[in-house]
Amino acid sequence: MKKNIAILGSTGSIGKKLIKIFAKKKNNINIILLTSNKNYILLLKQAKLLDAKNIIITDKKKYEICLKKNKNKKLKIFNSFKDLNKIFKNRADYTMGAISGLEGLLPTMQIIKYTKKIALANKESIICGWNLIQKELSRYKTKFIPVDSEHFSIWYASNNDFANIDKIILTASGGPLYKLPIKKFKQVKVSQALNHPNWRMGKKISIDSATMMNKVFEIIEAKNIFGIKYNKLSILAHPASYIHAIVKFKTGLIKLVAHDTDMKIPIYNTLDDVFKKKINTKSIEIEKLNNLDLQKINKNKFPMTKLLKILPNKSSLFETVIVSVNDELVNLFLKNKIKFTDISKKLFRIINSKEFSKYKRISPKNIRQIIELNNYVRLKINSKSI
Repeated sequence: MKKNIAILGSTGSIGKKLIKIFAKKKNNINIILLTSNKNYILLLKQAKLLDAKNIIITDKKKYEICLKKNKNKKLKIFNSFKDLNKIFKNRADYTMGAISGLEGLLPTMQIIKYTKKIALANKESIICGWNLIQKELSRYKTKFIPVDSEHFSIWYASNNDFANIDKIILTASGGPLYKLPIKKFKQVKVSQALNHPNWRMGKKISIDSATMMNKVFEIIEAKNIFGIKYNKLSILAHPASYIHAIVKFKTGLIKLVAHDTDMKIPIYNTLDDVFKKKINTKSIEIEKLNNLDLQKINKNKFPMTKLLKILPNKSSLFETVIVSVNDELVNLFLKNKIKFTDISKKLFRIINSKEFSKYKRISPKNIRQIIELNNYVRLKINSKSI
């Protein structure tokens, strides 16, 4: 029996990897929905390749162009996720949520009602809106699987028995600046910070890796997804990037999950067995296993990791403040308007101000709260009023 599939953000890096997987399994699937913000050219190609029934392109101008360019009369084209009720007659068997940034939160919330399972790759949604997502998952009895390699590894190791988890260690490659002396950090150029030794990623996440903010975000995600307090979560540097998570259970067992630095592996393993067959990966790398080289993080060198001492265990709007401030500061660095070391210095100054530290005590009640706060923080930074 064919599986009904939806991919939110099909033209992004995660979406494109999944499209490649499905292209080899076309006889087993019905692609009910593919979505993109602006990339209508690739979206139409993907729809043709997989015989998709519906697409959503959210940019109004690109939507109008897409309507004119489309030659497939069977393909239905929509401009908004508000039209999901017109698209789904029955719930999808599997949905990949791969829209990047906070823009992915509302579509994620909206699609849960229409899918039996959601694999979620959007970290901002999990960081800022997890308590809201969790309610929707429970309400519609939708199964959730994290896609990020670290969280997928924890999920896989735990076999859904989160209550038995005692401690979690996430590993960090250290990024492109791990071996650079701290005295040279002020002179770090954009090209240096983007040059990750192990992963090929977008500019924003590459800078987050260089500052180790990506690991702070991943710790917040792990706290939310697995219900573990921050004092049970930690980070170790692992330059080889072979081990993705270490999970200690209350039974005394410790599991280490290893795989190549290829997101195809966690993505593939979120799929039902009907899609699975052996995929081509490297052989077990004995040399790496014999030299895991796990190291403590130098918090003075990577001050972003100090955020973990001030984060509230209860989900709050403070996480939205951190995400928004970091996004804007990274953007300023990419435009050569601030120094690399200014990203962490300015972030701590802003989030510790009276105006924003108060959000530690406020839990998000709805999506609008999160979006409005996100917009407000970005406006303040861009107006140079903070």
